[in-house]
Amino acid sequence: MRISKYINSNERANKMDDIKKIIGRNLKYFRYESRLCQEKFYGEYKLNPKYMACVERGEINVSVEFLSNLAELLEKEITDFFNTDPSRIILNKRIDSKKESYNK
Repeated sequence: MRISKYINSNERANKMDDIKKIIGRNLKYFRYESRLCQEKFYGEYKLNPKYMACVERGEINVSVEFLSNLAELLEKEITDFFNTDPSRIILNKRIDSKKESYNK
């Protein structure tokens, strides 16, 4: 029995968007913990900062294999990317040390 028979395509698209945003929110939270900007944080792991910024914004799909590799790099569990705790929402525009100069 196909589940798609019971869920219309708009509902499926909305759920995927929600999952992408949750993954992105947690990725940004991990970067926030490091206090580094995207370029420095992702550069440290030899990841493309522009691509990873799209992941943080929930704009692109990532594979389970990609998440698994990323979790290993960041020393996280893959399940950490699916945490829905609202305290992980980062509203700051800047996460690095330059942030202080913008707040003056």
